[in-house]
Amino acid sequence: LAFGSAISTQSPLSTQTGYMSTSNRVNVLVMGYGGGKHQGANLTDSMIVMSVLPQSQHTTLISVPRDLWVQVPAGSGHYQKINSVYSVSSNNGNDPTAGGNAAAQKISLITGLDVKYWMTINFEGFRDLINSIGGIDVYVPNSFTARYPKNDDPTIDPNWIKVHFSKGVQHMDGETAIRYARAREVINNPAEGTDFARSARQQVIIKAALSKVKQVSTWPHLFNAMDALRNTIYTNMSLADLGEFALKMDLTNGHRVGLSNQNVLVDGQSSDGQYILKPANNNWQGIIDYIKQKLYN
Repeated sequence: LAFGSAISTQSPLSTQTGYMSTSNRVNVLVMGYGGGKHQGANLTDSMIVMSVLPQSQHTTLISVPRDLWVQVPAGSGHYQKINSVYSVSSNNGNDPTAGGNAAAQKISLITGLDVKYWMTINFEGFRDLINSIGGIDVYVPNSFTARYPKNDDPTIDPNWIKVHFSKGVQHMDGETAIRYARAREVINNPAEGTDFARSARQQVIIKAALSKVKQVSTWPHLFNAMDALRNTIYTNMSLADLGEFALKMDLTNGHRVGLSNQNVLVDGQSSDGQYILKPANNNWQGIIDYIKQKLYN
């Protein structure tokens, strides 16, 4: 396969342990980052845990906000936003395995879930993936207009532009899907300009993309999708495990959970003036309890 070098060469976990045939919950951390050569290219601004019960296929998507303030590296006493864990631990993307493992370990501590598996994808790869499967249909619950920064690919948009999304079902190609997921500087609907709104939109985009991949009519295009992901995806799962995991997910009835300042987090400011998020009352156990309560069992 064209992107085989980015997939783990270990024996499929499904043959090692039969983990997809058990009732154990399987958790995969999916991280999205900008890529390229600009500053912050390897910051994982999208961090979503896909939690699946293989027997029932019940699926929960859990968004962890990028501004959560954590120790990086673990036990160092030095604090940074959680979106920096992958970048720091991977030596700015040079060691994806170290970065992925460190991020999964950090997310495990925060959520109380056993997150053994992880996947990273940059925006170029995600754009190409959406295009390779013929685009996706997304329900937009609220209309909004936003200022959008120049593209990571200057042949698409070399300057800032305005983007608009109308309420209702919209068919999106790869670039439109990324704009919808990342739009931050919203002009006319402040609620859509928060990172929490962005996290919710990212969940919707991922759900729509994976649902499209599972459709039989899409299967002839899967090799194109694999080519699109070449050099843009890294994971510690084997190709067999990835396929089985995707087939086991019930995204039609999937449950979505977002950690925010409306439930278990509070706004704060770091000593150097950054906007950050912390656990309410500094109670990390409260996050674990909240997720346990919200999981789709």
